[in-house]
Amino acid sequence: MLILLAFIIVFHITSAALLFISTIDNAWWVGDNFSTDVWRMCTTNTTTTCVAITDQFSEYQSLQAVQATMILSTIFCCVGFLVFILQLFRLKQGERFVLTSIIQLLSCLCVMIAASIYTDRHEELHKSGQYSTEVSKGQYGYSFVLAWIAFAFTLISGVMYLVLRKRK
Repeated sequence: MLILLAFIIVFHITSAALLFISTIDNAWWVGDNFSTDVWRMCTTNTTTTCVAITDQFSEYQSLQAVQATMILSTIFCCVGFLVFILQLFRLKQGERFVLTSIIQLLSCLCVMIAASIYTDRHEELHKSGQYSTEVSKGQYGYSFVLAWIAFAFTLISGVMYLVLRKRK
C-alpha cells in the first residue's frame, strides 16, 4: 500500500509539473526563428525579442480563455493535492477520495478546454497581422504537447482517486 501511495503522489506531482511547464513556457507554437504561446511572442533572429500579446491582437479573447483555463487547471491540480494529503489523514479506513477526484477531474476538464480552444483557433491566432514575423508556418510546440499529456495524467489521476479506497 505504501508503494501505491508513493506512486499516486509522484503521479500527481508530475501532473502539476506538466501543467506549470505548459502554462508558463513559451513553446505552444514554434517555428525556425520564433516561438509563441498564450502570453507572448518571441523572435530569435540575432537577438531574442519578446512582445507581449495584448488586446491589439485580433484573437485576444481566445487567448484569454486559454490563459484562464490553464491557470485554473494548475490551481485545481495543486488544491487537489492538498486536499488529498488532508483526506489521507482524515478519512476513515475504507472511504474513497471523492473530493480529491472531483477536483482533479475539474483540472482535467480545464486543461482539455484550453488545449481544445487553442487547437480550434490556431489558424486564426497565427494569421494575425500584428505579429512581427510570419508565424503561420510554424508547428505545435512541446508546451502544447505537454498540455495534452497533462490532460491524460489528470484524467487518470482523477479516476485513480475515485477508485482508490483507504486501506491498511
